[in-house]
Amino acid sequence: MPNIVEIAVSDERFSTLVTAVTAANLVDVLQSPGPFTVFAPTDTAFAKLPPGTITTLVQNIPQLARILTYHVVAGKFTQADLCRLSTVDSVEGSPIAIDCTEGFEVKNATVIIPDIEADNGIIHVIDNVILMG
Repeated sequence: MPNIVEIAVSDERFSTLVTAVTAANLVDVLQSPGPFTVFAPTDTAFAKLPPGTITTLVQNIPQLARILTYHVVAGKFTQADLCRLSTVDSVEGSPIAIDCTEGFEVKNATVIIPDIEADNGIIHVIDNVILMG
């Protein structure tokens, strides 16, 4: 079974995410045994950010890494697991709100494809980039 990075690289919807993870030097971490739960924004989600945001972040690697690690949770959590919780702590350290009352929401994003199994965890595809705060 492919790992989280291999799944992202093989899916054209994640080209911006793959570029960002590579720029932030997080590829090795996300290829490690984990397990990890990744809330993976699509290219469309990144495109919703204000103009110039991605360029600015690529020039500020610590901030980019912080935002990306906010999308990662240590451990493997399926949709069913997450829906039993109200928050999970990101690898970045901040909590991520979970709401399953009407669909499957994480912070300000809707999970559009849950439970993509990877060798080292699980991916939930989201429609917005989630930000701390």
